[in-house]
Amino acid sequence: MFGNNQPKIILLVVLVLVFGAIFTIVKRPPSLGLDLSGGTRLTLEAVPPAGQTAVTEKTMDALYFTIEKRVNGMGVSEAIVQKSGASRLIVEIPGEQDTERAKSRIGKTGLLEFKRLVNGEWQSSGVSGRDLSAADVSTDGGNGWVVSFQLNAEGAEKFRKLTESLVTQHEPLGIFFDNEMQSAPVVQSVIPNGSGQISGKFTFEEAKLMVDTLNAGALPVDIRFMEENLVGPLLGKASIEQSLSAGIAGIILVIGFMLFNYRLPGLIANIALIIYTLLTYTIYNWLGVTYTLAGIAGFILSIGMAVDANILISERIKEEIRFGRALPIAMNVGFDRAFPSILDSNSTTLITCTLLWALGTGAVKGFAITLAIGVLISMFTAITVTRSLLQLMVSNEGTALDTGWFGVPKAAITGKAQPA
Repeated sequence: MFGNNQPKIILLVVLVLVFGAIFTIVKRPPSLGLDLSGGTRLTLEAVPPAGQTAVTEKTMDALYFTIEKRVNGMGVSEAIVQKSGASRLIVEIPGEQDTERAKSRIGKTGLLEFKRLVNGEWQSSGVSGRDLSAADVSTDGGNGWVVSFQLNAEGAEKFRKLTESLVTQHEPLGIFFDNEMQSAPVVQSVIPNGSGQISGKFTFEEAKLMVDTLNAGALPVDIRFMEENLVGPLLGKASIEQSLSAGIAGIILVIGFMLFNYRLPGLIANIALIIYTLLTYTIYNWLGVTYTLAGIAGFILSIGMAVDANILISERIKEEIRFGRALPIAMNVGFDRAFPSILDSNSTTLITCTLLWALGTGAVKGFAITLAIGVLISMFTAITVTRSLLQLMVSNEGTALDTGWFGVPKAAITGKAQPA
């Protein structure tokens, strides 16, 4: 489609992404885990329902699941929720220094209700957050924030009948969250699809908290907070510095290895590796990934793993050169023959990530997401970026046409090229 300009266009796009990544890194520092930056630890206890003396194991499982979803989202924040005894949970939230905000996030009942006026009093309409399918933050068309919601099929039908009745009787619809009225708009027309908005002059943080709470679901029982503590970093600055030093040393060794063994392709692979590191780190920051000491070690390890595809490609190119192929042909054939192996190996990793994400919880789910991101970006940089750079350098106008630049002395060329 782009002809001979395709490599230039691809590299221009990559260059824009790299500058965006650098800007993001400068403007948005990473989130550190409880072991490196400290945070909040809360101990909470489930309150038995009226008429019961204890909370059942099933209820505690539901409470654990709901709170874990509230504090951990996709799992990349590294928040920890664990059971303690028959009716208590311990929650650790990295980087959170405001215990009251943490308690508000965890302790909200999270019950959304739609009510109607009956004899001057607000009464339940039978439509609530239990009918909710999804919620999200959106704007009101100006500078304000609203909560958009979508009900499931059963809830949408109940909501249609409710709004139809309200329109007929010209009554307002009361929208309550945790028994606090958010708004009471007068319904102007029937809403058939179960979607709507909750407005209340929210800040973004308030709207996001409501959305997270609604998506996680209402608490199955009331809770009370038994203990709250601010936790200092367990490892701290020295560990971060040691990890960064080890990471820098490892990257230097990888760069040296690639240059020594593969010359020009090794240089290109190193450039792709730097781009991989910048893009991966930036996307992790966008997702709000929390870096624990183990997470930093895993990220450094992923950098070393990302060079595997470049090694496969470089070896195939060297092999084609030894067979006597011209450099442009050797490069294209090398990429084409290395690609199936790269695709197969990364596909199996992505399948594993999918299973971990689907079946895991908490940190396991977060690990699956971050690993999948690393795999996808490494494939992009190894195949697209590396190939585009080589195509620009190994061309009719290029200067890198000596096979020695590819780690293959002329004496090693057999001249027995195989069919492409």
